[in-house]
Amino acid sequence: MSSVFASRRAALLLVAAAGFFLLAPSHAHAQWWKRAPVDFEGCADTAEKAATKAEKTAALAECNAKFAGRRKAGGGYTYYDFLQDRTFDIAGPNPTPEEQKKIDESYTAYLANQRRSNLAAEAAARQQREQQEQQLQQVALRSEVERVPVPVERPKVQQAVAGDARPRPKGAPCAKGSFSCEWPRLSESLNDLKKLFNPTPSKPAKKS
Repeated sequence: MSSVFASRRAALLLVAAAGFFLLAPSHAHAQWWKRAPVDFEGCADTAEKAATKAEKTAALAECNAKFAGRRKAGGGYTYYDFLQDRTFDIAGPNPTPEEQKKIDESYTAYLANQRRSNLAAEAAARQQREQQEQQLQQVALRSEVERVPVPVERPKVQQAVAGDARPRPKGAPCAKGSFSCEWPRLSESLNDLKKLFNPTPSKPAKKS
């Protein structure tokens, strides 16, 4: 009886040992599939195996939040900063504290450049507005000058003065009603009036 019991016990131990060795590889294989991804690309590959589209979308969002860098073809990783619209080379799947410091310093310089560019653009726009206002003022001034009537020169016939009112030679053409034509007749009338009021004294008769 003791020998039979011992042989059965040995057989059970042998079966248990065989089952352990058979199960060990499958267990190790399952652990390999459950290993955490080391970067975004590995995480995205795992997310692609999700059962539903909603689970896949949620898994990709988690990968994006967990890993900031993206794998480069030649090795290493790159980080894209959307605030600067610029990429930075980094060593791992996420920036180190030193790398993050350089990225922040670059962003500070970027903001300063943007501020200078905005000030220069505002100054250029202000100068352009001033030039346009000056041009409008010049156009308005020219319009005002054009609306002012220009003095018209009087006809030469009406510019005769008293000193030039001499009797015209006989037979010379004379404008009717002009001062130069009327003046001789006025002079004769004045002379007749003078003779009327100031008669010439008669000369005494000579004694024989």
